[in-house]
Amino acid sequence: MTSTERLRFGVDLVTFFHPGFWGVENYDGIIAFARSQPRAFWDKILDAVEASGVTGVELTFSPFNWQDATKTYGSVEAFAAELSRRGLTLASGFFAELEAAGDFTEASAQAAIIDKAEKYAEFLKACGSDIMVIGAPLRQTLGAQPVRFFDFEQARKIADFLNRLGAALHAKGVRLALHTEAHSIFAASRDVDLLMLLTDPAYLHMCPDTAHIIVAGSDPLQVVERHHERMIIAHWKDALGPMPADTPIDEHIHERHHPYFCGFGLGRVDWPGWIRLLRDRGYKGWAILELDAAPDPVADIANGLKLVRQALLPTYR
Repeated sequence: MTSTERLRFGVDLVTFFHPGFWGVENYDGIIAFARSQPRAFWDKILDAVEASGVTGVELTFSPFNWQDATKTYGSVEAFAAELSRRGLTLASGFFAELEAAGDFTEASAQAAIIDKAEKYAEFLKACGSDIMVIGAPLRQTLGAQPVRFFDFEQARKIADFLNRLGAALHAKGVRLALHTEAHSIFAASRDVDLLMLLTDPAYLHMCPDTAHIIVAGSDPLQVVERHHERMIIAHWKDALGPMPADTPIDEHIHERHHPYFCGFGLGRVDWPGWIRLLRDRGYKGWAILELDAAPDPVADIANGLKLVRQALLPTYR
C-alpha cells in the first residue's frame, strides 16, 4: 500500500467561505448567492475541490451543510452522484449543533441534538462516509462573571453526553470525532486530556486540528502523541502562534481566529515531526487540508498538497 493510499486528502468547505472567491463584498453576499443560485453555488464549490487536486469533502455549517446539498441536488443520491462524477468522496461531516446548543445538559436539549445527529448520520452513510466531526462547547472569557469552571464535574456531565451520542451514532454505522476547536473545552492540552480520560474510546474519537491546538497555546504533536489511538481524521492547518489568554470568547471568536492562521508551512506546526508521528503510530485515513475562508482556495489547496507530496510524503513511506 502506497503512502497516498494510506493518507487520503480532502478539504473542509469552510475553506470556500471568503467573499473574494465569490466576487461579493462580504459574508452576507455569500449567503445571498447560495440562497438565490444554489445549483451554481454548489457546482462552483465541487468543481473547485476537484480542480485543487484533493479527493475528499468535509461538509460543515450552512450554506455548506448536508441539508443544503440535499435540497440543491434533489436527493442524497443525486448529491453523491455529483461527488462521484468529479472523482470526489464524502470524507466526513462537521456537526456544529453542540456549540450552538447553549445548556445542552438538559435532557430535552440532548434528545434534540441526538435526533439531529442521527439524521445527519443517515445522510453520511448514504454518501459513503462513516465519520462525523463535532465541535465542543466554547469556554468562557477569562475573568467573566459569574465564573464557570471547566472542572471535573462539568467535564463528567459533558463526557457522559458525548459517550451516549457516540453510541447512538455507532448504531447508525458512523463514528463520532471531537474536534480541537480553539477556545472550546477541547483544544488546550489539559482539556483534551481531561475529556479523553472521561470518554469511552469505543464511542468517542478525536479530530485534532493542528492550527487550533497551537492557537490554544499547546503543541499538536504532544497532544496527538498522547491520544493517537483515538484519532480517526485530522485537520491539517498552520498557525502563527497562540492567542492572548484574555481574548474575548463570544459570537465573533471564529473571526478573531483568522489572523492567527496562515499558509501551509508558514507557521508553527512542525510538519516533518507531524508526518513522522503519523508514520510511526501507523495512522491511516483522511487528512483534511483546511483553510479558513481562503481568498484563492484552489491555488492554496493545490500548493499545500504539493508541499505535502514533495516534502512530507517521502518521510511517511
